[in-house]
Amino acid sequence: MIRTMPPFVLAALAAFALSAQAQSGPTDPQIAHIVVTANQIDIDAGKLAKSKSKNKEVDKFAQQMITDHSGVNKQAVALATKLKVKPEDNDTSKSLMKGAEENIAKLKKLSGKEFDKEYVAHEVAYHQAVLDAIDKTLIPSAQNAELKGLIEKVRPAIAAHLDHAKHLQHELGM
Repeated sequence: MIRTMPPFVLAALAAFALSAQAQSGPTDPQIAHIVVTANQIDIDAGKLAKSKSKNKEVDKFAQQMITDHSGVNKQAVALATKLKVKPEDNDTSKSLMKGAEENIAKLKKLSGKEFDKEYVAHEVAYHQAVLDAIDKTLIPSAQNAELKGLIEKVRPAIAAHLDHAKHLQHELGM
């Protein structure tokens, strides 16, 4: 079954594309905010999945999202503090938050297999969007070598999350 991307993922991709089209792209403080926001979104979705899903594999995946993305956020906040960079809210992070709020509201209305399938489909689309943003906007726009290095360091984990979510999607019969 082919799933369409949730509207908020499309909006986030559009925001990332607009950032990429800007001559200089997002600034390091904006990138820092995007990174923290993107991770927090997945932490929040994972917590919801832990509270709603009865599927052992979905529960394990949700816990991995909470653990891994919390770890990245700790690293990002520590780096921003070290560099004296104050993360700056921007159109991309606002678009991500708006989409996340819509997704959480939608997921809260679902239960059972319907919840699991929607949560996992969202995770596939979201991790793909984040990978695209990392490759096309965040890494090319980052000016600070340590910030760029952090993004490059976490990229393989995001790709692994995408692969895991796709595998889970297949296991759920999607």
